[in-house]
Amino acid sequence: MALVNAEQLQTAFAEWMKSCHDVTEGAVVAIDGKTLRGSYCRGKNKGAIHMVSAFSAANGVVLGQVKTAQKSNEITAIPELLKLLNLQGCLVTIDAMGCQKKIATQVLQKGADYLLSVKGNQPALAAAFETAFPITKVASFSGDSYITDEKNRGRQETRYHIVSEITEEFQELSYEWPGLKTVGVVMSFRQEGDEAPEEPMIRYYISSAELTAKKLAEAARQHWHIEAKLHWSLDVALREDACKI
Repeated sequence: MALVNAEQLQTAFAEWMKSCHDVTEGAVVAIDGKTLRGSYCRGKNKGAIHMVSAFSAANGVVLGQVKTAQKSNEITAIPELLKLLNLQGCLVTIDAMGCQKKIATQVLQKGADYLLSVKGNQPALAAAFETAFPITKVASFSGDSYITDEKNRGRQETRYHIVSEITEEFQELSYEWPGLKTVGVVMSFRQEGDEAPEEPMIRYYISSAELTAKKLAEAARQHWHIEAKLHWSLDVALREDACKI
């Protein structure tokens, strides 16, 4: 096995998964990174390996992976991963690290749509969201909205989702972000037992797809399958973080 070229194996694996994986219209493909914590080597001055994976939420399978030396290189690893994948008709979800114009363009070139989380690394977008959707406006939003309510082990979490077409605040930015059609906000409240609810958490999203609030809720939730079903399994079942290789 050690004689197999790693890059050839990576390409062969991605090709094999293309034939195994049925791509359905609008299916969520989540892209996220995970650090293999036991893989660092102080003696050789090597940091821990960071793997960026593409995960089919519907089928629960990894479609491809790319290794990067440091988490900061995730921005360069995602384009390399996208090259390997057949994404025609999919909705590609990426966290704020991958919210980059070049990545958005590449997703569209693959015949897919993007759903990108927005944080402070894109200050112009973040500022537009804060101006267009203050908490008071989100709470009284008259457009398309969708609410989910989950109870688990004494904890209750309520999520309020809203979507909008491009508003005045995003007009200029829409020329910079290719194919931008939908902006969305998710406001979540968490309550433990009889305690008062925590301060609301607000997350912002941009997408090239014309999403309803319900579809945004489903896609945002499915993105976290890569954490719950892939990364958790690698650590708990396969003990990946304990591996020193």
